[in-house]
Amino acid sequence: MEIIKPDLKPELFTDTKTQALYDQFQQLLNELGKNKISPETAEKINRGTAVINSTNLRDKDLYKLLKQKQNDIIKILEKEHKIVPKNYYRNLWMAVGMGAFGVPIGVAFGLLIHNIALLSIGLPIGLGIGVVVGSSLDKKAEAEGRQLDVEIKA
Repeated sequence: MEIIKPDLKPELFTDTKTQALYDQFQQLLNELGKNKISPETAEKINRGTAVINSTNLRDKDLYKLLKQKQNDIIKILEKEHKIVPKNYYRNLWMAVGMGAFGVPIGVAFGLLIHNIALLSIGLPIGLGIGVVVGSSLDKKAEAEGRQLDVEIKA
C-alpha cells in the first residue's frame, strides 16, 4: 500500500518553524516509501496524513498537529517494525540517562559529601551515560537496516 503524501496550501505557513516541521514531515514520509511496511501500518499512517490534508489550521495549531502526527507515526514504526529515524535512541536515552542515572548518582554523591547542593553533579554523568547507550542502540539499528535516513529535530 502506498503512503499518502501531505498536501497543504502554502498560505497556511506564515512562520518558518511550521514550514520546517512540514518539510521534515514530508521527508519522513518519503523515507517511509523506500521501506517495506505492512499494509496495516501504512493505513494508520495514511489516516494521520488525511487529517493533516483536511485541516485549515494555521501557525501554532498547525505546528502542534504536525508534531503530534509525526510523533504518532514514529511511535507506530518503532512499535510495529522497530524502524526509527537517525539519533532516535540517543535523544530518548539522553533524557532517561539524566533521570534514571544522573539524579540517583547526584543524590548519592551529595549525601556522601554531606552537601545536597552537589545533586546537580550527577546530571551530566547521567547525560553522558544516556548518550553512550542511545548511540550504541542507534548504531545497532543502522547495522540491522532499521534506521530511516532522516533525523527528527526537536
